[in-house]
Amino acid sequence: MTRTRSEGGGGEHPLTRWRLLRGEFLIGELGEYGCDQPFSLARFTPGPGWESVRPLFEAWTASGGPDPDGIRPVAPAEPLRDLGLTLAPAGGRQPPLRLFKDCVVRIDGSEARLRRY
Repeated sequence: MTRTRSEGGGGEHPLTRWRLLRGEFLIGELGEYGCDQPFSLARFTPGPGWESVRPLFEAWTASGGPDPDGIRPVAPAEPLRDLGLTLAPAGGRQPPLRLFKDCVVRIDGSEARLRRY
């Protein structure tokens, strides 16, 4: 089941806004808008660093990714894992999430899927 904020009568406001970072360098931004368990659904807006990592995200998305339990290693994800990317909440009230340690993010065009561990 996919849920969005608008189903509760609250309008189409993002649930959480995230900044995808490589160190301090902005790769892009994600704005959550719904849920398709176990994933959060988000809109992705590229940042200045997107083009440098776009081919790696595209290769990982094209691979089909991890098994349904998310535990099988996937070779196309290794170059992304090596970059040390993080997701930082826009408000800064929570600690950043480390990709492939605390969460995974799949980006396909302007859509993203986020799964927290």
